[in-house]
Amino acid sequence: MVINEFLGRHPVFTLEEFKAFLDENASANEWTQQSLLSYYKRKGRVLGVKRGLYAVVPLGVEPDSFLPDPFLLATRMAEDAVLSYHTALEFYGSAYSVQNRFIYLSRVQKKSLSWRGCLFRSVPFPSALLRKGKEAFGVRTEDRKGMGVKVTSLERTMVDVFDRPGLGGGWEEIWRSLDLVDYLNLEEVVRYALFLENSTTVAKVGFYLEQNRERLMVDDSYLDRLREKMPRTPRRMERTGSQPGRFVSAWNLVVPKPVYEKAWEEVI
Repeated sequence: MVINEFLGRHPVFTLEEFKAFLDENASANEWTQQSLLSYYKRKGRVLGVKRGLYAVVPLGVEPDSFLPDPFLLATRMAEDAVLSYHTALEFYGSAYSVQNRFIYLSRVQKKSLSWRGCLFRSVPFPSALLRKGKEAFGVRTEDRKGMGVKVTSLERTMVDVFDRPGLGGGWEEIWRSLDLVDYLNLEEVVRYALFLENSTTVAKVGFYLEQNRERLMVDDSYLDRLREKMPRTPRRMERTGSQPGRFVSAWNLVVPKPVYEKAWEEVI
């Protein structure tokens, strides 16, 4: 049947996608479309996630115990959803630990959704990008189970987690995750860091690149461009927190002592 063709190609789908397919391949009658969707839900073939969002249950699997691919769910939570921050690291297999929180960028902010042990959270695009119309900078469309998924590149993700470390899982998680990345397009990293127009974020990125200059083959020219936009007065790497820090004069940055010393690498 034509419906089975759609379900086979769309493990996760929106109501709009379902209707568009039927408009072109079957019936454009809205009552018929709703009846077909209700039928497959009753049969346990389709699972309702939230209003307007559905997942296909594989044959032989109990709907009550089935967890659809959360990356596909996150990318369909909003029409313009882009997987980002720690979720992007996980998507690329570069996260040190696995989380049950899935973060996506969207111009339209929605309430967080907690569903089957997963939290789906919408966050706004950085304001500097919105002002410049650069929201799509560093956004890739990747394939996952035959579906297109929008996700920030590793280069943009690196800068984003330095800009909002809470969405990256905290400093230890960020450092351990980025240490799993073997290659970065440094031109993209620097360009994006400067796009954000946040001198503290620029300093954080510069500090990390300088710490890893041999591993990532960081040329001085990249660091020099970042230094032009670093803070003119000392800034804390963490806005809050009382743990002791080390002042890194090269970046006018007060770095938490555990981060500076990579305390998690100590052998106990």
